[in-house]
Amino acid sequence: YITTKLSNPHYTPEVSTKTTVINFAVKEDGMEDQVLGLVVKKERPDLEEKSQELIVKVAHGKKTLVDLENEILRLLSSAKGSLLDDASLVDTLQTSKVTAEEVGEQLKVSETTKEQIDKARESYRPCAVRASLLYFVISDLTLIDPMYQFSLDFYFDLYNQSIDKSPKADDLEERMKNLNNYHTSSVYRNICRSLFEKHKLLFSLQMCVKILQRSGKINNDEYQYFLRGGGLVDKASQPPNPDSTWIQPIAWDNIAEMENKLPNMRNISSSFEQNTGDWKKWYQSPEPESAPLPGEWENKCNELQRLVLIRFLRPDRVVFGVSAFVANNLGPKFVEPPPFDLDSVYTDSTPTAPLIFVLSPGVDPVVMLKTKAEMRGIGEKFFSLSLGQGQGPIANRMLDDGMKDGHWVFLANCHLCISYMAELEKRVAELPTKKLNPDFRMWLSSAPTPQFPMSILQSGLKMTTEPPRGLKPNLTRLFNKFTESQFERCSKPSKYKKMVFELCYFHSTLLERRKFKNLGWNIPYDFNDSDFDICEDVLVLYIDNYEVTPWEAIRYLIGEANYGGRVTDAWDRRLVNTYLDTWYCDEAINTENFKLSSLATYYIPDDGPLQSYKDYIAQLPNFDAPEAFGQHGNADIASQIEDTVELLESILMMQPRVAGGGGATREELVDDMAKGLLEQVPAPLDLDAIIKAKMDDQSALHVVLFQEIERYNIMLGGVRRQLADLRKAVKGTVVMTAELEDVFICMFDGRIPASWLKGYPSLKPLAAWAADLVERVRQCSEWAEGTYPVIYNMGYFTFPTGFLTAVLQTSARKNSVSIDVLSWEFVVNTQDPKEITQYPKEGVYVGGMFLEGAGWDPELCCLQEPNPMELTLLMPVIQFKPTENKKKTGKGIYPCPVYYYPVRTGSRERPSYMITVDLKSGKAEADHWIKRGTALQLSLMT
Repeated sequence: YITTKLSNPHYTPEVSTKTTVINFAVKEDGMEDQVLGLVVKKERPDLEEKSQELIVKVAHGKKTLVDLENEILRLLSSAKGSLLDDASLVDTLQTSKVTAEEVGEQLKVSETTKEQIDKARESYRPCAVRASLLYFVISDLTLIDPMYQFSLDFYFDLYNQSIDKSPKADDLEERMKNLNNYHTSSVYRNICRSLFEKHKLLFSLQMCVKILQRSGKINNDEYQYFLRGGGLVDKASQPPNPDSTWIQPIAWDNIAEMENKLPNMRNISSSFEQNTGDWKKWYQSPEPESAPLPGEWENKCNELQRLVLIRFLRPDRVVFGVSAFVANNLGPKFVEPPPFDLDSVYTDSTPTAPLIFVLSPGVDPVVMLKTKAEMRGIGEKFFSLSLGQGQGPIANRMLDDGMKDGHWVFLANCHLCISYMAELEKRVAELPTKKLNPDFRMWLSSAPTPQFPMSILQSGLKMTTEPPRGLKPNLTRLFNKFTESQFERCSKPSKYKKMVFELCYFHSTLLERRKFKNLGWNIPYDFNDSDFDICEDVLVLYIDNYEVTPWEAIRYLIGEANYGGRVTDAWDRRLVNTYLDTWYCDEAINTENFKLSSLATYYIPDDGPLQSYKDYIAQLPNFDAPEAFGQHGNADIASQIEDTVELLESILMMQPRVAGGGGATREELVDDMAKGLLEQVPAPLDLDAIIKAKMDDQSALHVVLFQEIERYNIMLGGVRRQLADLRKAVKGTVVMTAELEDVFICMFDGRIPASWLKGYPSLKPLAAWAADLVERVRQCSEWAEGTYPVIYNMGYFTFPTGFLTAVLQTSARKNSVSIDVLSWEFVVNTQDPKEITQYPKEGVYVGGMFLEGAGWDPELCCLQEPNPMELTLLMPVIQFKPTENKKKTGKGIYPCPVYYYPVRTGSRERPSYMITVDLKSGKAEADHWIKRGTALQLSLMT
């Protein structure tokens, strides 16, 4: 016998064919029965006792009957002569008859009693259903993060506590209601301390939906539509978009598709056509989740249907809509996670269960633990060790001493010492069998990793630790580190205090910019307190030793050596230096209450003692407006949309792999999608015929065309082959391979399979990606069949850098110059793309670029502030003009990076950065747009 704790182990066919694999994992029905036994045993011990006695009695009676039958058969087989002459046999038969009748009567009585007991036990079934349901919600969390492991024993302990602590009641129905409410709340409280902040709402929603689904209060088709959208849509049959200025094409595709897939949303598209103004007003409301819907739809739509509309029209408000949905159906406390409390965790702990910190960037729990140990008077008994190579024996000695003398032993960064984890797992498993000092506690910390032992996670108490969010909490934390003497230690205190406050604001700004996702940083960095401490020492050193402040040296040491040492992206380093150039200058020191942002709230406070700075920080707003970081209000919307995408992707990972509702099966849905995609995705182009046709003009641009067609042909051939094989596999005519299964799952979820992204990266959903692929191939085929395009869509090339090099090469040959002396000049065209019919004299016209993080003034041809909710806009056509003597980028010009797709860093194999385009910066300086994260994108997420 071989056992494994892996939930879905993969064995090779060679092993599987030679063994019998038994799935011994608990299922919902079995879990319900176990919980039912648990609750009845606690609530009605008499019933459970009777039930157990009855089981024994019935088993004993049946065994008696079998024994009698065996005895008779033995006597019959050994009888000699006439059976009637065998007195022993006749007596046994007579006795058996009487006994059988008695046992039969007993069994009848037992069956009746069993029915009565079962009926009484079944009245507690709703409690078992709720408990079983919540357990499987918890167990599904492992799909989100490998550290979210919870054992069945832990859950049963939690349920026993709920039975004991929940309010009692004489009325059975009320008692069950009390128990269900208390246990649901208890599960939320206990599990939340083990979850990262971003997963707490996800957990609440999953609990809420499962409870509503079990009670039949939610339409599963509508919920699946909310998660997955309309999938592939037939654009030919859909009504025209009533107003494309605010209804995005992908939003209209999904609204129109609701007509076909959701009976309750019938006539929704005609309502948009007839009441466009009312719908626009609702769309523009700051909180559409609580604003009344136009006309009859306010009374017609339930909460879920409203969420579906918000999902496609205002994706930035989905998280708020989900919070309201959970609060209305489960209660407000399920969207208000309890604050982290180390004391309560310690109270729940025992010497045999390790306490595990699941780490997030920028957090070190060792200081917090040391403080707690000192508060409890055991500071000298606190021992910590950062694990790494060769630290295993030291850790073992510390644990042995701790178990004997009652120490707190903290083993930090377990993820950096995976080789020691197997040994640690054995030591944790042995803890219950050892004689331990009751004061002993084992504390562990690890970043999320699938290699952390499952048994330790299941037996321990898990806590997530995250840094404070917001400028105010971060500034408060940094100023709390200072003592009065440290704050006054510099020989020029007035200058020092101003510069230290700027450093605190700088540090907090760098941390908080992470919330703006791509508009904040290209790569999110883990800045920590050591960066701040070193820079604070640098300030003291340079202020004390120099009469005239060496700004350039200070900016270099902070922006390049210390904080900049972590920054690996050139555009991110430009941002860091821009902040420093703005704040670390004579003006900041000489100006009274120098403003640190465009908002009047944030400035350098007047010189004073440490407490005066803390008082200033205390009156800062709890919510940071994007302008505090130099961002536009739209930046919040962009980050909220990314939060929505992350939330929906996580929920999809937790969904059972079956089609919901009573409609088509999962296989039928995917088969229909595969059929639609095969009709939509074009066949590979005839490259040989195209090369032959272009033989007369062997330009560098035609070489790019041939390379692009070759890449697209490989991709199109692979996609079409997999779709055809998938349809056969669904019908059962070929084997469903692992690769085809991945395609199947991705298509069902509306995602692009990884094998289809080898040609070029994309973040679009499957339907938008397919439509985009058709347009990409169309550009190639039209160019192949005709002549050079007048306007190139650079985003349609798999390698745009190759295209740009070909343009430079063509210009170099034309003008008989070396390609090395050429650079780019960019001229933004004011004409409508349809009016451009002639080639430029030099270079090429490029279209299809999207501006993110700014607006565009078409009259002055420069950057301007974007309109509210205008996250991206299509840029006018730009002439990419090769030039020999390019002037140095002067004032009033913003060097704008161009990225292939929204992941600005790309990957090691495929960087996203393509080129830098010079754009007029308008009324603002270039620094303004650097803080905004303004960039051009060749492809969007929709």
